[in-house]
Amino acid sequence: MAKQIWISDIQDGNYDDSEVEIKGWIHRFRGSKKIWFMVIRDSTGTIQCVIKKEIVGEDVFNLLRNSLTESSLVIKGIVIQTDREHGRELQVTSGKIIGSVNPEKPYPITESAMEEAEGGETEFLLDKRHLYLRTSRMTKMLKIRSSVFSAIHSFFRDLDFIEYQAPNFVAGAVEGGSTLFEVPYFGRKAYLTQSWQLYAEAAMPALERLYTIAPSFRAEKSRTRRHLTEFWHAEMEVAWASNEEIMNYGEKLVRHISSSLIDERSAELEAVGRDLDKVSKFADMTFPRMKYDEAIEILQSKGVDVEWGQDLDYSKEKILTQDFEVPNFLTHYPKIAKPFYHRADPDDDKYVLCHDLLAPEGYGEIIGGGERTWTEKEILERIDEEGTPRDAYEFYIDIRRYGGVPHGGFGLGVDRVCAWLSGADHIREVIPFPRDSRRVTP
Repeated sequence: MAKQIWISDIQDGNYDDSEVEIKGWIHRFRGSKKIWFMVIRDSTGTIQCVIKKEIVGEDVFNLLRNSLTESSLVIKGIVIQTDREHGRELQVTSGKIIGSVNPEKPYPITESAMEEAEGGETEFLLDKRHLYLRTSRMTKMLKIRSSVFSAIHSFFRDLDFIEYQAPNFVAGAVEGGSTLFEVPYFGRKAYLTQSWQLYAEAAMPALERLYTIAPSFRAEKSRTRRHLTEFWHAEMEVAWASNEEIMNYGEKLVRHISSSLIDERSAELEAVGRDLDKVSKFADMTFPRMKYDEAIEILQSKGVDVEWGQDLDYSKEKILTQDFEVPNFLTHYPKIAKPFYHRADPDDDKYVLCHDLLAPEGYGEIIGGGERTWTEKEILERIDEEGTPRDAYEFYIDIRRYGGVPHGGFGLGVDRVCAWLSGADHIREVIPFPRDSRRVTP
């Protein structure tokens, strides 16, 4: 009995001259009344199958010849080496259709639709996202994404961090009330979490080194290439850590992700058009640091209308990073630009001990983090300075009342990192079902 194997194993030369069984989907086809060429795909690759009527018989030949793109099937055949571009092909001996496609409603993702899309940006392809996932480009993006997630887990676990989960229903904001999603909660108001951070700090005295990868939600109406309303967040928290130490963790993590992609997904990166030398540079080079004041001077020298004390939005980050070769840390933002949980700089309390990691090539912020305000006195002062009601944060204040210690952490936007390292034109290209201010389906 023939053995069912992966197409990639065939293309690697492991089954030359052997009869094999493959299971997959019809990718494309062409031919005549006596010979039919069918490209079959599975999750690992594609292979051309040569179907001859004189070998398979008229019934099987007609069945396969009349089947449409994306029909699922099982094919048996002999693996043959060829001088053609695809290297190996299958001389089919038998086959059967498992899931047919109705000729009256053929697979809608055509080559012309893909040519028009330029990376999946047409509304049509977004509407058909559940089918677009099957395309070669999207399959490669999902594999790259999987390796990014795996690299994040391996980085933290190799350092003995503990994975820790926090609730998605919360009572207050982390990043500002204007971007909260309010949801009804049994007669009360609740919100979808913007970050794992506040609840991670509650567990910090117990675990000391902890991390998560989880969804976060921001009700942002921004329609840039890097914003989603639901995104994946890799966050960490460390006891006894300074802002500098937290930056070192962030740099090592990003370099580890880059190195892992080079090791595991070079073929996929090249296939989606990414320059591997650039990704290798991100893995090897150290990331420079600059302070907020220096960034403001640079922007003003370039004619950007920006005032001291403003947070830097995407348009300003893009200009600031246009000459960067690798990510750069931007540190010491003014206190007025950051939320209450950022610790004021003991040397100059106009600033806070925080950082953003800005990726080059116009991708902007991929990490935000820093030291936390860790004494009861300081946290109460910061909350009151902002005019924030204390009730929703009473548990957070309590953490400081019982053995508070210096600590810090960061949040990394996983989808942004995937977009940057793959060279995607838009963040929607690297997530299976993107959610933004205009789209909640499919």
